[in-house]
Amino acid sequence: MGWMKKDLLALSDLTKEEIEFILKTADSFKEVLGRDIKKVPSLRGKTVVNLFFEPSTRTRTSFELAAKRLSADVVNITTTASSITKGESLLDMARNIEALQANIIIVRHPSSGVPYLLSRALKQSSVLNAGDGKHEHPSQGLLDLFTIIEKKGSISGLKVVIVGDIQHSRVARSDIHGLSKMGADIHVVGPPTMIPSFVTQWKVKIHYNLDKAISGADVIILLRLQMERQTKGTIPHRLTSQSRPVSQPSIIAHVGGGFFPTTREYSRLYGLNGERLAQANKDALVMHPGPINRGVEITSDVADGLSSVILDQVTNGIAVRMALLYLLSGQTNG
Repeated sequence: MGWMKKDLLALSDLTKEEIEFILKTADSFKEVLGRDIKKVPSLRGKTVVNLFFEPSTRTRTSFELAAKRLSADVVNITTTASSITKGESLLDMARNIEALQANIIIVRHPSSGVPYLLSRALKQSSVLNAGDGKHEHPSQGLLDLFTIIEKKGSISGLKVVIVGDIQHSRVARSDIHGLSKMGADIHVVGPPTMIPSFVTQWKVKIHYNLDKAISGADVIILLRLQMERQTKGTIPHRLTSQSRPVSQPSIIAHVGGGFFPTTREYSRLYGLNGERLAQANKDALVMHPGPINRGVEITSDVADGLSSVILDQVTNGIAVRMALLYLLSGQTNG
């Protein structure tokens, strides 16, 4: 098959065949990263713009390296030093970037749906979602799929356990959409306050006890606590102590307006340590989109241990993003 889409906005928009095509393309670019000269001329003469409205280290650097490995010209726009601070609207800013002949605009924004807004407004430039609010982070989902396949050979039938802040995680959403299309047996586990009600619409099994959920796991994906997205407020009625099942832990109570009492309590109930990891399959993979909070979501011995493929995810992110830029640039159309 060829690639016919102008934009890449979410894994929920892709078919299994489209995902496999991206991963196959990424596999060919992974070979480039092993060369002495890690560069190919595939995007020579093309311009890629990184438009990030949120802080980022891995994703922004990965996209920049991916574009440069393909010989594209790269422009990084820091919104705090842009015309946004002068009152220019987001759409006007994007249209001006398009008028400057940008071929691909990579956007990260704290509001869900912004990449969709830009994709409808821009007719020439392709839009690549690098994370929008609590919606999706498709390139992270794709690199997670790529890493699992690289290590396991296939995703179909694997027990994948996603741990933590499902409520606020765009990575969780992308992973769930991608993994379900690839045939994984998906389990989510976390505090009840961090498991959104709409998760029941997905093909997942819901747990509140990590020790039970992790038993026999092939892949464990830990999520960062999204402190910056957690807002204070009252407990929804469906999550009050009177309405929760007995099996749900006491961490449900909002203390000081948060979603859990303390990070120490969260780590005790949902942090991955060596003892818990031993309950998973012996060859289980431990993954994390980063940045990791050592001692909270994961202990250092596990993060740096033989089961961890966290740094492999980072490396594979360059290959996957090279593939996305290559495909969106129109280099292949079947």
